[in-house]
Amino acid sequence: MRMRQSAAQWEVAFEQEAALERRRRTQLRHRAVTRSRARRIQRTEQRGTVAFGVLAVALTITVVTVVVVMFEALAWLMAP
Repeated sequence: MRMRQSAAQWEVAFEQEAALERRRRTQLRHRAVTRSRARRIQRTEQRGTVAFGVLAVALTITVVTVVVVMFEALAWLMAP
């Protein structure tokens, strides 16, 4: 009788430990997915910021170039 009780207790303890381990693995997997998602969002935002800066610089250079060329052409056409 004593052996059955200790084996049953050991089995219950083993099942509880296994359930606890499964829960822990699930939580760790969930945390890893959350961290990965956060890193991906951060990288996307960073790339967007850099791309916007490059676009702003390119537009500014284009505007300055067009204005300079336009006034140079106007000065050339208006020259006597």
